[in-house]
Amino acid sequence: MIVCSVNQVTKMYGGSSIFENISFEIQEKDRVGLVGRNGSGKTTLLKLLSGKETPDSGQIHWKKGSQIGYLAQIPDFQNRSTTKEVLRTAFLELLEIEEKMKQLEMEMSNQTNGEKLEKLINDYGDLQDYFTLKGGYEIEANIDKIVNGLNISNLLVKFYSDLSGGEKTKVGLALILLKKPDLLILDEPTNHLDLMAVEWLGNYLQNYSGTVVIVSHDRYFLDEVVNRILDLEDGEIECYHTNFSGFVKEKEERLLREFHAYEEQQKKIKKMKEAIKRLREWANRAYPPNEGLHKRARSMERALERMEKLNRPLLNRRKMILEMDSSDRSGNDVIMLTGVSKRFREKQLFEDVHMHVTYQERAAIVGENGTGKSTLIKLILGHLHADKGEVRIGSNVKIGYLSQHIFSDIADETIIEAFRNEVSVSEGEARQILARFLFFGHMVFRKVSLLSGGERMRLRLAQLMYQDINLLILDEPTNHLDIESREVLEEALEGYNGTILAVSHDRYFLNKLFEKIYWIESKEVHCFEGNYNWAREKMIVKKSETQQVKVDGRKHPLLKRRPNIRASNMKTWKVI
Repeated sequence: MIVCSVNQVTKMYGGSSIFENISFEIQEKDRVGLVGRNGSGKTTLLKLLSGKETPDSGQIHWKKGSQIGYLAQIPDFQNRSTTKEVLRTAFLELLEIEEKMKQLEMEMSNQTNGEKLEKLINDYGDLQDYFTLKGGYEIEANIDKIVNGLNISNLLVKFYSDLSGGEKTKVGLALILLKKPDLLILDEPTNHLDLMAVEWLGNYLQNYSGTVVIVSHDRYFLDEVVNRILDLEDGEIECYHTNFSGFVKEKEERLLREFHAYEEQQKKIKKMKEAIKRLREWANRAYPPNEGLHKRARSMERALERMEKLNRPLLNRRKMILEMDSSDRSGNDVIMLTGVSKRFREKQLFEDVHMHVTYQERAAIVGENGTGKSTLIKLILGHLHADKGEVRIGSNVKIGYLSQHIFSDIADETIIEAFRNEVSVSEGEARQILARFLFFGHMVFRKVSLLSGGERMRLRLAQLMYQDINLLILDEPTNHLDIESREVLEEALEGYNGTILAVSHDRYFLNKLFEKIYWIESKEVHCFEGNYNWAREKMIVKKSETQQVKVDGRKHPLLKRRPNIRASNMKTWKVI
């Protein structure tokens, strides 16, 4: 059954066409992934599907009585509601029934008239049956399930209005999941989630009872969840009945077929034009001119005009060009943490941390939100000081840092000013370099404050590329980048001959590039020699062993590994 149909829809902004005459259908229980480059109109299309905006022309029809949930439609809750109270609003109807049941209980306890008491009992029974059928007694269990899955239990007692933007987004996602709409529309739902929450959400959506439409740049997440891909490109939309990996393969095959068909048509057009030219030459050479040959030439011309011309498919679109070279190599020991502990007020983040990153290693830090991943990075950068232990940076280490919060302090500068503040080049050279990162023409004079998250990330990557660094520290580098830009970044980092330390929740990125994982869990940092999938399997085993030890009441059998590392030629921050 069709849940939503889009017929010949056109949408424009500021005189520019976003898409024109697009049509597609979404079937019941479909899992649809909407993909496309940044700026292709994905979010605009989601707003149309949710009914938040209307098309300039064309029609969108929804199944009668369908409830739509859209992640961007998060209530403001100006009153001082806690997060728990906000989440309970997902069950407003049931809460009203529960209140009526309490009132009836009070009336029954005070009622002495037999007939009136019997009517109250019957009314109470009807309400209780409906309350039970709709899951009224499972409200708290449902809230706990979603809260624990998204790892937001620490937000329940906080006032919703005091939460950060990322925290509100997570609460908004939880609220929509609790409402269980018939059509669930999610725009980048994994952006503010940690790895464990992303995996939980993927499993949850696989078993979701309704229809799901997702915009995401997380390739593993799309592969796990979706069974159809809508590819929005150049104002047109194509449907693929497969997951993301299947879509990549099918799209490549389709483009090659279209290019072959285009080339064949071009050959045919060339031959027809040559034939028309020859016929006219022959007709004009005859004396008198041969009218029959002229008619044949005109007939072929009309056939050529009637022919539906194929557009040349773009096999190689304009991409960000990223080539990262390190400066002079560092010493073999790049980063070393020995017995490091850190707490904020009453909260202990981690204790007795030992880390060792050597020259040209690719190491990543993973863990749930709030476990201290970014704090660990700040300790290494020297932005924070450890409560105990030593943090050392090796000899000749030159650090380039990519933060999650890019350019928050220079929002009033233009793109070219921000770039030249970090890289000493002429304006002409700066414009050439920025064009390689897709900042063309007058765009370089736009204010940084007007840039999207992906554009800010590209600007920071442009700065890093032309700085004298041999250690890259990346905090969520793939956030806000579209899939194509992520692939360019991965290719550049693969060829980088310096050292990389990253925090990321992109499993594809972690598995492709990193051979060492530092996993923060229960105030400890565990080291695994392997990619993310390997570390995850080992972490599951380690957790099960720990749980078994707790059950048996014996001493924990797992010993902390303390690497023997040279301490010579190291910068040191020592806490006394």
